[in-house]
Amino acid sequence: MTRSSSAPPASRLPAFDEAHATPEQKAVLTEILSGPRGNLNGPFLGWIHSPDLAQHAQRLGAFCRYRTGLPLRLSELAILVTAARWRSQAEWHIHHPIALDAGVPAATAEAIRSGRQPEFDDDDDALIYAFATELYDTQRVSDPTFQRAVDRFGHQVTINLVGLLGYYALVAMTLNTFQMRAHGQTALPFAE
Repeated sequence: MTRSSSAPPASRLPAFDEAHATPEQKAVLTEILSGPRGNLNGPFLGWIHSPDLAQHAQRLGAFCRYRTGLPLRLSELAILVTAARWRSQAEWHIHHPIALDAGVPAATAEAIRSGRQPEFDDDDDALIYAFATELYDTQRVSDPTFQRAVDRFGHQVTINLVGLLGYYALVAMTLNTFQMRAHGQTALPFAE
């Protein structure tokens, strides 16, 4: 994968000092660290400056990441589509290896990252990509794509897919707006 590298910009947020955290901030941090994520990588140290938003968003995120009813591979594929659409450096950096480990083919991920149409061997992968792409391109999902999603996954999981796409768009917007990078990130998947 060709990657550009650049020194990360300074975050637009003040550094968070846990020693001076409010009780609300400490409660959010404790819940995140004791949950399935187990780390604060991503938007959490940005959201922590608004603890009510942080608490609601991290709970929604835990649902969208772990309990949508989609297999991990499909969830991560949808997240990669979102990260690429928003050109979210940290979101891609965090989720790309998770997606590969979950079974998203490297060639598919690279096509998504570079803005090319992937070639799919799996019908479910093609459906998730079509659904997400239509929603991002037209702000709608066509009747045929919607019906394919409902026929394959049911209404509840299709609703959850929309929630997953919306949540990770929020993550990308947060990371981009506040110029946040992932822990240890030195290479950028998207040109700035």
